[in-house]
Amino acid sequence: MSADVVAIGELLIDFTENGISEQGNPILEANPGGAPCNVLSMLQNYGKSTAFIGKVGNDNFGHMLADTVKEIGIDVSNLCFDDEVHTTLAFVHTYEDGDRDFSFYRNPGADVMLRPEEVDVSLIRASKIFHFGTLSMTHTSVEQATVYAINQAKEAGLLISFDPNLRPPLWSSLKIAKEKMDYGFRQCDILKISDDEVTFFTGESDVLEGAKCIKEKYGIKLVCATLGREGSYALYDDMVVKCDPFLNENTIETTGAGDTFMASVLNSVLKVGIDNYDEQSLMDMLTWANAAASIITTRRGALKVMPTVDEIKALIKLSI
Repeated sequence: MSADVVAIGELLIDFTENGISEQGNPILEANPGGAPCNVLSMLQNYGKSTAFIGKVGNDNFGHMLADTVKEIGIDVSNLCFDDEVHTTLAFVHTYEDGDRDFSFYRNPGADVMLRPEEVDVSLIRASKIFHFGTLSMTHTSVEQATVYAINQAKEAGLLISFDPNLRPPLWSSLKIAKEKMDYGFRQCDILKISDDEVTFFTGESDVLEGAKCIKEKYGIKLVCATLGREGSYALYDDMVVKCDPFLNENTIETTGAGDTFMASVLNSVLKVGIDNYDEQSLMDMLTWANAAASIITTRRGALKVMPTVDEIKALIKLSI
């Protein structure tokens, strides 16, 4: 099968808070998650074809994830099962403003056990964009698989898309996390990076200046910096475009907002072409990305509840 976008990385269960029990205990809902598959799920809603490379445990959660991703339409022919290591779990604590704190059960988790020889090269070579993040580089085996897959994608002439998706608790040291971000910047043509990640990597509190430094140092074609409640920037050639956010009074948590944004950027690149942007098409891209991200913050979880094109259109129309 040929895919518009193929992604490698983590597929896991996000246990998100969903009320309080009669005994006063938090009720946790098992939401399918993992940034790369969240991105692919939103791309499916945009009508694009996608494929996922990764590993889950040969357990109830692993099969639940495989079934869910397959139902969405993502090609799971390269989703592997590990008989010895369980599916990775993440417990998400949500604060009043919708921001989150993560506790991971992943030492190891099945996703870090993926090996280079398990990567289906033909799946990569038949695609247009290869997407990855740093969480598939926290452990040796999956890092080797990721590097191998990236090299295959570059050889085949795919565009490379990167979202650092920094999660400090998952790194043995933040120095290593920074090194892997540096590696990702060197590989990618398309970068989505958050304001916190820009500051972490560059030490620059001015997000635009930090994003410019990264773009210029690494020669990245398209850089999109997300600013949370302040909107987003796109940096392309010598152009900088800023788009206001779609603030939503119904926001309950921000899980998946960055992934929804990333998918919208990739959808735009597939339509416009990486060499064909002007200020208007960059603004259109950010408008859709900001609107989609706003909608997902009103829902618990991400992978199964990505916004539809009609919902995004309606929100954009409301703001005009």
